[in-house]
Amino acid sequence: MSDEGQHPTDTSAPDYSQLHEQTVSRLNNLAAQVDAGFEAHPYSYDQTHHTRDVMRDHPADGSGETAGKWAPGQEWPAEQYSLAGRITLMRHMGKAAFAELQDEWGQIQVFFSKGDLDTFAATKKIDLGDIVGVKGYPFTTKTGQLTLHVTEWQPLVKSLHPLPTKKGGLQDEELRARRRYLDLIVNPERRSAFRTRSQAIRYIRSFLDSQGFMEVEGPTLQVVPGGTEATPFTTHHKALGYDFSLRISLELYLKRLLVGGFERVYEIGRNYRNEGIDRTHNPEFTMLEAYFAYGDYNDMMNLVEQMLNGLVKEVTGGQETIRYQGRELDFSLPFRRLDFVEALKGKAGLDFDPLDLDRLRAWTDERHPEMRSVPSYKLLDKLSGEYIEPDLQDPTFLTNMPLVISPLVKKHREREGLSERADLFVGGFELAPIYSELNDALDQRQRFEAQTARREAGDDEAHQQDEDFLLALEYGMPPTAGMGMGMDRLAMLLTDSDSIRDVLLFPLLRPEAGKAAAADADAPAPVDKAAEQGGQSEENAGTAG
Repeated sequence: MSDEGQHPTDTSAPDYSQLHEQTVSRLNNLAAQVDAGFEAHPYSYDQTHHTRDVMRDHPADGSGETAGKWAPGQEWPAEQYSLAGRITLMRHMGKAAFAELQDEWGQIQVFFSKGDLDTFAATKKIDLGDIVGVKGYPFTTKTGQLTLHVTEWQPLVKSLHPLPTKKGGLQDEELRARRRYLDLIVNPERRSAFRTRSQAIRYIRSFLDSQGFMEVEGPTLQVVPGGTEATPFTTHHKALGYDFSLRISLELYLKRLLVGGFERVYEIGRNYRNEGIDRTHNPEFTMLEAYFAYGDYNDMMNLVEQMLNGLVKEVTGGQETIRYQGRELDFSLPFRRLDFVEALKGKAGLDFDPLDLDRLRAWTDERHPEMRSVPSYKLLDKLSGEYIEPDLQDPTFLTNMPLVISPLVKKHREREGLSERADLFVGGFELAPIYSELNDALDQRQRFEAQTARREAGDDEAHQQDEDFLLALEYGMPPTAGMGMGMDRLAMLLTDSDSIRDVLLFPLLRPEAGKAAAADADAPAPVDKAAEQGGQSEENAGTAG
């Protein structure tokens, strides 16, 4: 007889000798539930509602509530809700039990009664963290708490580890990021930040689409990583026998599309830069880049401020301000414009043109000895971070940036040594650089060659020369307005988050050491003893009587 299509089952008893005693206890509880007639791992569950639906239909003011208690022999109320979620609190009281069930949209108290359920005994084998399905009708307890009276229930999956407590289990920021799934369970309010981030990206897509832009996707693996100054990550492709780089920018492939005839394009995608990690930097991050033909940086500034003004009103319900780190930031139109040279002269107290790099070098060496190792062409950027940027809290365009730090931007049409570049700052950090894009192929070649000289002198972040991109420019790219915006930093602003880690579901972290990581993962988390053993607040102590 053929074995094809059959699934052999190992009927030998599992070996629990290497498992923690808490895990063994939970597995034994699962076995007891199976003995009671439940599936160990059911394939699906008919979830018809979420907790928020019950809350919506039965508001706290009592309107629309179902009061009272079902009596044996009485038909169940017609209004039934089927919910599924995680048990975060459980208390047995003889022939009754109360639990807190948490799903994606909230939590609700549920009530089990031995008189109603043939499977009541199996509820004593529910552990904190288990995911269960419950069906029942809502009522209000004597203490006024909305509760679901369970008429049917089913265990869906057994949690093999106890949940950590809010107070003692997940206070460390790195642990929260490393165990994000636990962070979201124990601190469900943190989900709102990621919902806001998703809402913002949806709005941006909708806005750009309404302006005639087309969303596209460029390659993540690139022969020459370009579009900015950064150190790339490299990887090897075995079939082609070639080392490629992960992209550091979306820019150059979007510009190729402008050469090809598309006039308005954008991409929201991941970039990868082999750089440091701090409150506003993660090596893997999400960028929006958008380009439109026949415009300049003034046109793009107008577009960006319109987009952000609409976005803030979208996420705040119509307001033009947000709170960020104790400050109120005003996104009303128009955004402030601030000239880079004049701002640096005023803030740093310079009595000379800061574009004179020799004088700037001498001045900086005297007043900022910590910057003596910084190349002269990077001093303008460093001094901007020291003197100008921290004060740029409300949305501000820092305009007419020095050409020496803008390798892909058109020269200013009127002012020597400057470029048609504006950097948007909000909350004290850069959110979006904006450009009149360079489309002179010969000028671009000269700038790439200057960058190449810097690379040969030891600057690993200098832009690499991309001959294919230069060839594309030689076929002609129309006058173009461009911009890049960090989606992670934007999410920080919209969610009042101090660190980029708080808006990245899975930020890059140093791997934990092998044995130590395994031991840490298997060790029991701090347990909420009150919830585990039946303790609860008075609010949760309601009865169905």
